[in-house]
Amino acid sequence: MKLGAFSISLSVKDIHKSKAFYENLGFQDLGGDITQNWLIMKNESTIIGLFQNMFEKNILTFNPGWNENAENLHSFTDIRDLQKQLKAKGIKLLTEADESSEGPASFTIEDPDGNSILIDQHR
Repeated sequence: MKLGAFSISLSVKDIHKSKAFYENLGFQDLGGDITQNWLIMKNESTIIGLFQNMFEKNILTFNPGWNENAENLHSFTDIRDLQKQLKAKGIKLLTEADESSEGPASFTIEDPDGNSILIDQHR
C-alpha cells in the first residue's frame, strides 16, 4: 500500500519557539504560513508540521500524490482507493473521504494505541 509522503504533525504551544527550536536542529521551511499558526519544515528527508491551536494530539500524516518535497507524483493511489482497501481489511475509519468525489480529500484512522493517522490528499 503506497500512502505517499510521510510527516509528523506536531501540536505546538508556541509556533515561534517551536520553529526556532527545529531550525536549531537543521530544519528549514518547506511551506505553510506562520501567520496562520502552521508551518511545514524539512531536514533531509524528514518532514514535520508545526500546528498551533489546531488539534490536541500529534498526528502521523501521509500525503498520497506527493513526494517528500511536496511535489506531485506522476502515479499514485487515490485516497478513495486507499480508504476502500483499509475498509476491506476491517480498519475502522474515524472520518471518511466522500468516495463519489475526485481530487483533494482526507480520512483519519487510529492505531491500536490511539495514535491518530491522517491520510490527506491535496490534489
